[in-house]
Amino acid sequence: QVQLVESGGGLVQAGGSLRLSCAASGLTFSTINMGWFRQAPGKEREFVTRITWSGGRTYYADSVKGRFAITRDNAKNMVFLQMNNLKPEDTAVYYCAADSRPYYSGSYDRYDCWGQGTQVTVSS
Repeated sequence: QVQLVESGGGLVQAGGSLRLSCAASGLTFSTINMGWFRQAPGKEREFVTRITWSGGRTYYADSVKGRFAITRDNAKNMVFLQMNNLKPEDTAVYYCAADSRPYYSGSYDRYDCWGQGTQVTVSS
């Protein structure tokens, strides 16, 4: 049974930093692409960042480029999201997601496994 569990959310002042973690189980983590998404109140879920199975390529939404960084530790089955210079508009529930297709190298991930989310609140 696939399980993704996020942690590390919280309340932070604008300009501060947080590091989110996602622990994966029930899948061959080192072969699958991972992503982070977020959903703010009253808005649709949106893409934040993704990382390929090897960690060799990363992609970011324009809104977070230069501030957020995604990394992964395949030995520990974990993916991380380092968020720096946080802004009030970053306030959202952040979700970890997995594309369960092994070694997928295309341009469009298909996320079929999701975590429960972790709340990030940035105060001004």
